[in-house]
Amino acid sequence: MTEANHSFPKTTSLAVRQALLDRTEIALIDVREEDPFAQAHPLWAANFPLSKLELEAWRRIPRRDTRIVVYGVHDGEDLAPRAANKLRALGYTDVSLLDGGLDAWIAAGGEVFRDVNVPSKSFGELVEARRHTPSLSAPEVQALIDRKADVVIVDARRFDEYQTMNIPTSTSVPGAELVLRIRELAPDPKTQVVVNCAGRTRSIIGTQSLINAGIPNPVAALRNGTIGWTLAGQTLSHGADRRAPAEVSAAHRAAAREGARAIAERAGVRRIALDALASLEAPGRTVYRFDVRTPEEYAAGHLAGFASAPGGQLVQETDHQAPVRGARIVLTDDDDVRANMSASWLAQMGWEVYVVEPVGDALRSERGNPEPDRPATPAVDTVAPSTLAEWLKQGDVAVIDVTASANYVKAHVPGAWFAIRAQLTQALRAIPPASRYVLTCGSSLLARFAADDLKRLTSAEVFVLEGGTTAWIAAGLPVEQGETRLAVPRTDRYRRPYEGTDNAAAAMQAYLDWEFGLIAQLDRDRTHFFEVV
Repeated sequence: MTEANHSFPKTTSLAVRQALLDRTEIALIDVREEDPFAQAHPLWAANFPLSKLELEAWRRIPRRDTRIVVYGVHDGEDLAPRAANKLRALGYTDVSLLDGGLDAWIAAGGEVFRDVNVPSKSFGELVEARRHTPSLSAPEVQALIDRKADVVIVDARRFDEYQTMNIPTSTSVPGAELVLRIRELAPDPKTQVVVNCAGRTRSIIGTQSLINAGIPNPVAALRNGTIGWTLAGQTLSHGADRRAPAEVSAAHRAAAREGARAIAERAGVRRIALDALASLEAPGRTVYRFDVRTPEEYAAGHLAGFASAPGGQLVQETDHQAPVRGARIVLTDDDDVRANMSASWLAQMGWEVYVVEPVGDALRSERGNPEPDRPATPAVDTVAPSTLAEWLKQGDVAVIDVTASANYVKAHVPGAWFAIRAQLTQALRAIPPASRYVLTCGSSLLARFAADDLKRLTSAEVFVLEGGTTAWIAAGLPVEQGETRLAVPRTDRYRRPYEGTDNAAAAMQAYLDWEFGLIAQLDRDRTHFFEVV
């Protein structure tokens, strides 16, 4: 794909490693799609697929003079120069290429990790090893359920994950909500509490959160989560909708606040007044501001300048939410519990983290979800769904869908080809030539950027479907499902061995074996600065 030709400086693997050891700010970004990224990457590399770079860069790397080092090869093509050009066009001024890419990192003795959200997952393993986090096996928990023991099972994942598959009788209590709400579910201190997730990390962190906050109940993680449950031959439930009570008593809230603040102080979390936040915006320093309450609470009213990042998922996906290693992180809530608990974990993961001192509700004057900070979309020709339907009847038109492959499989315009935006050159080799191309995605946003790319690759007419596939469906037009036409492989999404309900036992066991080996990898890597308290 032809793009503006710029030369970029190169940064060696040794220099990147030294920046991590010096704890200076750096964003090491891997611009491949998620699946190849998940096969091997450095611990602190963040995945920024070239296909979606314009949609994500300003939000995830807010400071334009951040030091950014880029790498990523796909199918023999070095994607890094293309990504660097886009970053420069987006206003970033300190962009370099990783000299020799990932191969050079490995050749220099750099450790590489598999899977996604690896900093959080490896940290979870370290927490369990250092704190001897208690756990119960799947058969032991099943026995508690069978004999109707005094036990409360809480699922620390997102609610949608919980609904997909869950432990029978369990209640959804996403990670950051546990300390705040557990006393409503288990007011008797003799009640056994069991925390689960799909694999290991969120159940370990959730269990240890309750212990760290001084919950009086016996607490244990479900060992290996729903994976362990499945491997034990036990049956999962589906479609459950049990949630923790929305209201928390004053006494329970006070006890939770006391425990959360205590562990935050032990972990080195700093506190800051809202009107002092500007003092953190020093030259050369990135500041991430997150509201760790539920998305519903955030939308109902939040502080200006804070993004929604429910605390449990923030701790689980820190590499995605805060890809600039060495940045400052500021958290807020409305109860002085969830922010402190989330901050306590981030501080133990080596982040400089602050919690905003409590403020009145009147200051949470922002409503809804603010529009992401993104560049203007390219000017493109568009076509209405009804017109496209007529074109398809006439023929000589190719529809290219650049949405997420999972969305394409669920529903797409009949005859549409799935393609990954960064791989349009390869996709055109599979798609029969046409005199007219129509780009679509869920909303048409990404399709507009893809159409601008496609114009450089063909002399044919290029259009974007107005409103994307969502508008096509809303117009009552027919759709196809399944992998009907894949112009490129579905590498945009790494299939986690712990998600969904059709995973092979061998894959699930291999995933557990991988998690058990993470501590040894941390010891070899030595750039993590994890300190478990």
